[in-house]
Amino acid sequence: MTDNPRRILYIDDEPGLCRLVQRDLARNGYAVATAGDGATGVRLAATGEFAAICLDHYMPGQDGLDTLAQLRALPMPAPVIYVTGSEEGRIAVAALRAGAADYVIKESGGEFLTLLRAAIEGAIEREGLKRAQEAAEAAVRVARDRAEELAQSRAVLLREVNHRVANSLQLIASLTRLQEGTVADPAAREALAAMRGRVAAVAQVHQRLYTSEDVRIVALGDYLAGLLQEIGRALGGGTIELQAAPLSVPPDRAVSLGVIVTELVTNALKYAYPGGAGGPIRVRLEAEGTAGLLLVQDDGVGSSPGGPSGTGLGRRIVEALAAGVGGAVEHRSGPTGTTVLVRFALA
Repeated sequence: MTDNPRRILYIDDEPGLCRLVQRDLARNGYAVATAGDGATGVRLAATGEFAAICLDHYMPGQDGLDTLAQLRALPMPAPVIYVTGSEEGRIAVAALRAGAADYVIKESGGEFLTLLRAAIEGAIEREGLKRAQEAAEAAVRVARDRAEELAQSRAVLLREVNHRVANSLQLIASLTRLQEGTVADPAAREALAAMRGRVAAVAQVHQRLYTSEDVRIVALGDYLAGLLQEIGRALGGGTIELQAAPLSVPPDRAVSLGVIVTELVTNALKYAYPGGAGGPIRVRLEAEGTAGLLLVQDDGVGSSPGGPSGTGLGRRIVEALAAGVGGAVEHRSGPTGTTVLVRFALA
């Protein structure tokens, strides 16, 4: 006997069989309540917590199948073991289809009580496993919903952070532009303008992340299109063409590539076509296996002796940033035209 015996409800219109079942189950650690008809059994089942319910088929008022339907309609119904006669296999099948956990053939011998106990044990065990699974699935759903909620909150927070960073960088760029206007030295003005371009390249990334649905990646083609448009407005003097494959990279990689493009295009606008002649500058973005390929080309004066050139800082920046994105820089220059290729890892 257990300190807290499991409660069983036995519904049958035969009082003698009810007492027999009650005594047998009590000896095996169960507390048994009985009901002589289906309506009484349903009322007891609705008010008490039973580990299992045993239900006879033939009863006055309503039969076992009608009672079974009412029992299954209760909140958190207990498993039902259907009790039927030896020649009534059709009824047992109907009961199983209606939701009974098991069935037992009613006999006068002791085998009936043994089979009934086994059916009760099996039904209780299966019901426990079922409820444990349902509880685990519910916990998984709650955890998943919580994770989705946290992910949405994180995305909103990241967008707000990117918005604030973009605004701060744009403010720095504006202050740099104001500083340019107060500097008389052309070299100093040029250095400030170059720094402003680099700041703008970084700001563009954060601005795009602020308006993006996925803050983990940047669509490189769209980003470069906006960046080149801004460079063209700021410097002028040439036509910038972009051909971009649909590649996406993480934000930190996009920042490095944006600054690289800013350096290369700005350098071409300044030095490829001296004397304000202007000319085309072509930017291509391609996929090359598992890597990306960035090309900046012009049809200018190339690297002829005595040709115009900068301080070399831009080239050092490009090479350092290319190394940071797992890439390498290749310069191809002749009497006319220059091509710079940057191979970089996509991930």
